[in-house]
Amino acid sequence: MEDKFLESIAYILPAVVTGFVAYYMFNGFIRQQNSAKQLELMSQKKKDSLPIKLQAYERLLLFCERINPVKLLIRIQPLSTNTNEYLQLLIANIEQEFEHNLVQQIYISDDSWTAIYAAKCAVINKLKQVAENSSSANDLRENILIDYSKTLPPTKTAIAFIKNEVKKLL
Repeated sequence: MEDKFLESIAYILPAVVTGFVAYYMFNGFIRQQNSAKQLELMSQKKKDSLPIKLQAYERLLLFCERINPVKLLIRIQPLSTNTNEYLQLLIANIEQEFEHNLVQQIYISDDSWTAIYAAKCAVINKLKQVAENSSSANDLRENILIDYSKTLPPTKTAIAFIKNEVKKLL
């Protein structure tokens, strides 16, 4: 009886060891295959999403250029001599541009979006400040041009931030 038991163990033990070795080898192989597939999927995902992200950065850079106060004044002429009406026209144009590009925040980093939003708010606030000391629409234009000839527009800071983010992507 004892001999049969030892003989059974002699047959079963190599089979069990072989089974464990096969299990661990196949398990490692499957894990490696899954890891390779995940890497390939991530690579494909990045490859597919990169053009979309770059387009979003392009559009937001264009937005910053369009709300640059100097370029904004050249593009939008006053309809009357009323300072407040012209200010509202400028702000409405900035808001319209912003709303048009609002969805692009999905594709860019939070820091970039914060920089762009801050630039927009800073431009609007500066326009309002300058409008308080202006007597007419033309005076407002003149004061804005003088003010921004002395300082760097906040849109330039946002553009620099966007360019830096794009360099990181590429």
